[in-house]
Amino acid sequence: MFYNNLLKESFFLSNFQLKQLEKYYFFLKSYSNKINLTSLLSEKEVYLKHFYDSFLVSKIINLIKFEHLCDLGTGAGFPGIPLKILYPHLKVFLLESISKKIIFLKKLVSILNLSNIFIFHHRIEEHKNKYNFIITRSLGKMDVIFKLSSLVIKKKGYLIAMKGPNYIEELKNIKKKFSFHLKKKKKSELPFNLGKRVNLLFQKK
Repeated sequence: MFYNNLLKESFFLSNFQLKQLEKYYFFLKSYSNKINLTSLLSEKEVYLKHFYDSFLVSKIINLIKFEHLCDLGTGAGFPGIPLKILYPHLKVFLLESISKKIIFLKKLVSILNLSNIFIFHHRIEEHKNKYNFIITRSLGKMDVIFKLSSLVIKKKGYLIAMKGPNYIEELKNIKKKFSFHLKKKKKSELPFNLGKRVNLLFQKK
């Protein structure tokens, strides 16, 4: 597969990791006939707008240094499950509010034979001040991300918000003051002009 080779060269993936992504792709595509998981289902879209985009997190921070991460509002598993594949040592917590997606995630984790992945359908308040490292991709605008992340992140913990070019306007429109400090940002472009991405690394004060 052409996109396999692109990911392999860009992120130094093993053949085993590529096989896991292939299983992920086919299961995502087949299961999307039952429920709406994502509108991006072609091979190109899944490999580049989902997998490649998820792996771009590795360009802003070395996750080898962390023991766990929490994917807040994971949806169909992005970016939490691709990052688990990229960093097998991670203990990954997936938080999702839609029960049908929870069922999909549990089946996917079983198919991929992944260990140390924990899937939660709890109210977010039940995870108060629990995580040192949070990542979110599709949770909403920055004010929503800060509001919800503030509930579950520990003091001095890290937050990565995966955004597009509109992040500047979103930050300007935040009216409430949150205790997050922007430490680093990394701008990237998806291959074949599929879009511009910005990963923002914050630390809670």
